[in-house]
Amino acid sequence: MTHILFLLLMEKDRERAQSRGGKGAKGKDDGLTPEQRRERDAKALQEKTAKKAAQAAGGESSGGKGNAKK
Repeated sequence: MTHILFLLLMEKDRERAQSRGGKGAKGKDDGLTPEQRRERDAKALQEKTAKKAAQAAGGESSGGKGNAKK
């Protein structure tokens, strides 16, 4: 009896997962090759690093921890 209940619960979970449509699933469904994905990620990392450097050079006017250097 518990075996049948377990199988029914598994089937219900499977249906729920399919109905969600894979929301939040990162990865390989973006239509990019691994090389394109690496290039995209490297570019994003460079932009993020440049933004942080610009904020540090500007005195951390936005989003800093409030430790102003004297």
